Amino acid sequence: MEDKTRPLTIWVDADACPKPIKALIFRASDRLNLPVFLVANGFLQNPPHPNVTVVQVAQGFDVADHVILERMEAGDLVVTQDVPLAAEVVDRGGLAVNPRGTWYDRESVKLYLRRRNEREAMREAGLIQGGPAPFSAKDTQQFARIFDQFLARLKR
Repeated sequence: MEDKTRPLTIWVDADACPKPIKALIFRASDRLNLPVFLVANGFLQNPPHPNVTVVQVAQGFDVADHVILERMEAGDLVVTQDVPLAAEVVDRGGLAVNPRGTWYDRESVKLYLRRRNEREAMREAGLIQGGPAPFSAKDTQQFARIFDQFLARLKR
């Protein structure tokens, strides 16, 4: 009997994904022949990589998230900074990682979601200002390390 499993698909919540992370994903896609979908509600130029597709969605709150959730399948990888999206992905059997190299699993995503909601409430109350630290080269290195480890396990 022939095994008809489909390859891993990588979904990128592309509006907020840093360019160095996209570049790492594109190289892995080229090397391993993995399909990648960049989902964004802003214009993105189609990158010159044969397995990378840009999906431009309508403007609106969480429209890109909904498209990712509609199209992804269990086992797919979603790269996102959006913790509620990561929680949905994990609930649906997908894998989720943020561009700073943090994996979300069933337990950790609950903690990150709770922290996010607490910070949002504190911001709305005027108790704190600002968001996360600017994206850095160290963040890119952390993502590259965990992404390479993941891909190495995938090839086995």
